[in-house]
Amino acid sequence: MAADHPTSDPDDTLPEDDAARLYLAILTAGGRVPLEDPALPGSDFDPERQRALLAQLVAVGLVLPNRADGCYVAVSPRAVAERLGTDLRARATRLLLDADRLPAALDPLARAYDAVPRPADRARQAVYVDGQESIRLRIAQLVSDCRLELLSAQPGLRPPAVLELAHTQDQLMLRRGGTMRTLYQPVALTEDSAVRHATAMAEQGAQLRVLDEPFLRMIVIDRRIAVIPAADDHSRAAFVEDPAAIAYLVAGFERDWARADHVHWNSLDGRTLTRTATHRVGRLLAQGLTQRAVATRLGLSERTVAGHISRLRELHNAQTLFQLGWLMRGGGRG
Repeated sequence: MAADHPTSDPDDTLPEDDAARLYLAILTAGGRVPLEDPALPGSDFDPERQRALLAQLVAVGLVLPNRADGCYVAVSPRAVAERLGTDLRARATRLLLDADRLPAALDPLARAYDAVPRPADRARQAVYVDGQESIRLRIAQLVSDCRLELLSAQPGLRPPAVLELAHTQDQLMLRRGGTMRTLYQPVALTEDSAVRHATAMAEQGAQLRVLDEPFLRMIVIDRRIAVIPAADDHSRAAFVEDPAAIAYLVAGFERDWARADHVHWNSLDGRTLTRTATHRVGRLLAQGLTQRAVATRLGLSERTVAGHISRLRELHNAQTLFQLGWLMRGGGRG
């Protein structure tokens, strides 16, 4: 049963006692279990029963499949309680009592969720998390509690499995009434999976723009916690809660957002993308950037940039890169 469409019977939206026990066992195991072999040490459920209970937790929304890391991830029960409660209230006045039961019914699970050890936060110091899987787990937990706004700056490309996980998390956040703004580099326009993800998010009400300048990877959740890289290979991340630091990061995001280009994601096609990319390359060449600098700025390979330059040279009848830049700056006008 899909958790997005609960029935009029409130008991159908709540996990069975056995499912609740399995959720607690998942929390005890660190908040995640493998997708392929979700057996938990010490569990008294047989494999078939455990898979059925796991499917129930996924349907309710207490557990999220994370295909990027090959595991199921426990989600905050408070987010589940709020979403299901809103759905029940919308159905009819007669369901109000049922909806009001949800926070209290899930409160024992929420207390267990809060009891899972977290990295200590001393005087709002940044908390460092190592390993991309652990970083994604912590971000998933934070996004499941996001209520108001999600700001995201995502340079480069993300693997399809990571986009799939982000799609599920972001969609649930938008359905709870939150807002989302994301910055991409132009390279995102060249990847089908990135365009599909952006189109789907835009249809859900998210705003996604493209900025042809270098910018840092960053996520800001409800303007109360920010996630930034702490290693060049993104194997370590800093989770920052200091209000002054967050205000500084948000101000930088807003400046980048104001300079970024709007994109009509649902009307993109191959020819439009090629023209847009070629135009961006030409604009940067006219500013005096080298081929390598253009590639770095746009997040593209030098080979891809060379293809766009070839089209521009043919269009402007330029023999050299220097001549092309001169012509594009207006040097060929009488």
